[in-house]
Amino acid sequence: MILARRSSSDLTDARERLQGGTARASSLLEASLAAADSPACEHVYLRRFDAGARAQAAAVDSLRAAALPLPRLAGLAVSIKDLFDVAGAPTTGGSAALADAAPADADCPAVARLRSAGAALTGHTNLSEFAFSGLGLNPCHGTPANAATLALDPSQRVPGGSSSGAAVSVAAGAAWAALGSDTGGSIRIPAALHGLVGYKNTQRLTPLEGAIPLSTSLDTACAITRSVRDAVLLHEVLAARHVTLQDRPANRWRFALPTTLMLDGLDATVSRHFHAAVERLRAAGCVVEEVALPELAELATINAQGGLPAAESWAWHRELLATHGDRYDPRVALRIRRGSTMMAADYIELLAARQRWQARVELAVCGFDALIAPTVPMVAPPIAPLLSDDAAFFSTNAAMLRNPAVANFLDGCAVSLPCQPEGDWPVGLMLFAPALQDDRLLSAALAVEALIEER
Repeated sequence: MILARRSSSDLTDARERLQGGTARASSLLEASLAAADSPACEHVYLRRFDAGARAQAAAVDSLRAAALPLPRLAGLAVSIKDLFDVAGAPTTGGSAALADAAPADADCPAVARLRSAGAALTGHTNLSEFAFSGLGLNPCHGTPANAATLALDPSQRVPGGSSSGAAVSVAAGAAWAALGSDTGGSIRIPAALHGLVGYKNTQRLTPLEGAIPLSTSLDTACAITRSVRDAVLLHEVLAARHVTLQDRPANRWRFALPTTLMLDGLDATVSRHFHAAVERLRAAGCVVEEVALPELAELATINAQGGLPAAESWAWHRELLATHGDRYDPRVALRIRRGSTMMAADYIELLAARQRWQARVELAVCGFDALIAPTVPMVAPPIAPLLSDDAAFFSTNAAMLRNPAVANFLDGCAVSLPCQPEGDWPVGLMLFAPALQDDRLLSAALAVEALIEER
């Protein structure tokens, strides 16, 4: 089990060791595959791609032996959430409703870009069915337990969702990075609960073709990594673009800390570590200014009918629900069916309300480099009480989604990075900003990561 934060155990470091000849891609891959076989990865992989991954690692070793440059991902293990098409494998969204799906004819663009960059694709990972939960529970395939909390509490804790298997694959050492999706926090929630880095880019920067949609207005293809520098690398690969980083002294960074909604109901551990991190940033010279941002309190009313996920998931699932509704997780089917009661006029008004809300929020925060908040208000809760208690499930799920979903509704970019001391319960600190401010946000995240780790 790897509680990885430090860059000495990240993908960038592994690639440097491969380039320097002190490691072999095939050996590193075998270690990843062994971790995937370990008890920590129970319920993580729905299907494995070991043969293809071994071939990719061997190809990288051949390049190294010939003293040729290595591809950017250098034959290192990368897992794929079971929403994304991989040539020759079915894509089932973690659901029995698609158990009979035919193998994909081709890689979707996001997977193709990873493959082209030399990633050893290790398998499709588990998730909340059809990506519709922030907790990561999956009654069809089983729920992977949080790999980062076992040393603190032997009881199984939620992995976070919907990219549950993605996060566990990285935390358990089965992958150096994981492709996932983020509709309301599905990358950042599991990253926060595992002490990992989850980066949600501006939606339009990464292709979504060939991926099962949840909400076409909110879905984002992005990755979980072990460090912010790896997040930059994976974003450059997935978005096929170069990130221009800004190197500023600490006193040149200006962050807004919203006091509406985002600090409500924090558990003691999250409150302690988040506020300690904020004070470290202030002590280093960063400006962290509290702002009311009352617009955040409007989100519950704007989305009272189920929001964009309900409307847009219903459009995709209604025929499948009619034929295979008995195969769905009942909690997922319930939320999808909320979209059936929304009229076209309701949907059009929701889109317009979102645009008006975005404009007001962007104006309110235009003087800041980013906003800062806890990623989620609690450490990973136990799985068992949530399996049979619907009230507990829905209230906990809503709490997990509350903060990260703001960035999606804003059509912005956001990153969660760990802010707890080594060996303590994982706690995520989130930075987010409006659309197309990705390079500045990643620059800020690199600075914040370094300042937080200077203890």
